[in-house]
Amino acid sequence: MEKRFFNGPPSPEEFQSRLQEFMRQHLAGAPQPKADAAEPPESPEPPPPGADFSFSKKPREVKAYLDRFVIRQDDAKKVLSVALCDHYHHVRLAFEGKDQSNYAKQNVILLGPTGVGKTYLIRNAADLIGVPFVKGDATKFSETGYVGGDVEDLVRELLRRADGDIRRAQYGIIYIDEIDKIAAASGLNGRDVSGRGVQTNLLKLMEETEVPARSPNDLSGQIQAMMDFSQRGKKQPGTINTRHILFIVSGAFDGLEKIVKKRQREAAIGFASPPAKAGAEASTLDEARTRDFIEFGFEPEFIGRLPVRVVCHPLSVEDLYTILKSSEGSIIRQYEQTFAAYGIEVLFADDGLRRIAELAGEESTGARGLMTVCERVFRDFKFDLPSTLVRRFVVTRELVDAPAVELARLLAEHEKQERVVARQLVDDFAERFHETHKLGLRFTGPAADRLVALALEESIPVRELCAGRFKDFQFGLKLIAQNTGQQEFVIDIDAVEAPEKTLSEWVVKSYRAG
Repeated sequence: MEKRFFNGPPSPEEFQSRLQEFMRQHLAGAPQPKADAAEPPESPEPPPPGADFSFSKKPREVKAYLDRFVIRQDDAKKVLSVALCDHYHHVRLAFEGKDQSNYAKQNVILLGPTGVGKTYLIRNAADLIGVPFVKGDATKFSETGYVGGDVEDLVRELLRRADGDIRRAQYGIIYIDEIDKIAAASGLNGRDVSGRGVQTNLLKLMEETEVPARSPNDLSGQIQAMMDFSQRGKKQPGTINTRHILFIVSGAFDGLEKIVKKRQREAAIGFASPPAKAGAEASTLDEARTRDFIEFGFEPEFIGRLPVRVVCHPLSVEDLYTILKSSEGSIIRQYEQTFAAYGIEVLFADDGLRRIAELAGEESTGARGLMTVCERVFRDFKFDLPSTLVRRFVVTRELVDAPAVELARLLAEHEKQERVVARQLVDDFAERFHETHKLGLRFTGPAADRLVALALEESIPVRELCAGRFKDFQFGLKLIAQNTGQQEFVIDIDAVEAPEKTLSEWVVKSYRAG
């Protein structure tokens, strides 16, 4: 009997050779591609994506879009808007055959504490530009065994986000958070080696390199590729070029401000530069220079590939309140939808929003603290209210401070409270109508009471009732405003009972007046 001796696992080359031999033996009966088959021959390499990519945004347009979602951070949004426009105008020119040979890619490094909107900024920017977006966490690259391979997996993930379109993937955005965690700290040999190794691998990607579309270590992907080729004669795209991929990295950089201050003190003593500006830690980060990042633990070549530096500042209580009140991505919309799933309407009073912001500020986690506070406040409401007859409630300062007490009171007085809250929801509908369409609605007392009665009779949310009854009003009222200049409109009980008839009469009257 033949004896076999095992000296460890086979090398990748040996394994692939054995796998190919296995497939030849066991897939011999599979249909093989023929030269004279009716199927057309494989198309050549795809053309450059000039016809697939267009970009004409201006920095002010990009910032205006970001303003809708991210509160404050004006300087960061300006710098980021310019960098994004520079990069994607260059990409567009390159794909049109007008490549600028002396152009240096505007990779970005974002500095700032957690919860100030760094990820949110980049994600919304990618949505505006219309490019695939991938977020990775630098901390997982520092573990033994993950250096190198997983870094390239970010590029492969970009291909997946582009639905396998290699052309789109090659001008996407890769965002890496916690980049400060791979700084090579002196005296910590393990982290020093790992951090430098990850920086080296990221450096290759940030410059220009070819990344295999399938990982050499992805066994299932390799098997699938060989089966596709064996059965259909189709070969997947080989590599992804990183030349036009924009890399954005971010981190809190705890300790960097001490390095900056030390340099500033030394410079001031030696009269090499003016004294540092007084201010908060965020202002200190604004003064960070390349040598500070190098002392922090980054390789000169690595930090040199991140020429655009953006500092995001900590959020104040007023900032958190503004996020709740004005941001299109406000978390209160999420809670409105959560309760609406059970047929419950929630109205956030201004004093309730401000108290949530105050408590979130005490969490010291930026905008993430808003979720922490809201979950603590609404936990019992989300558990108990869906099983009761309560269909509306108001979030006040008292409710935020004592949710258990207010929940008990709400359950005891729900009928009376229903009408009070419903009346406030009518006013809230008018306020949101004005914010969206810049036209004022003022409901008379009888009109508001009738809307409340209809909502209770029909067991539907007040907002839904108002949206349905006045769904065409923005169009008609804009015509009236153009004809007469009128900006505010009184909704009486006749308009509630017959909204279409009333609106039509108003529009006709406006044309006669004109």
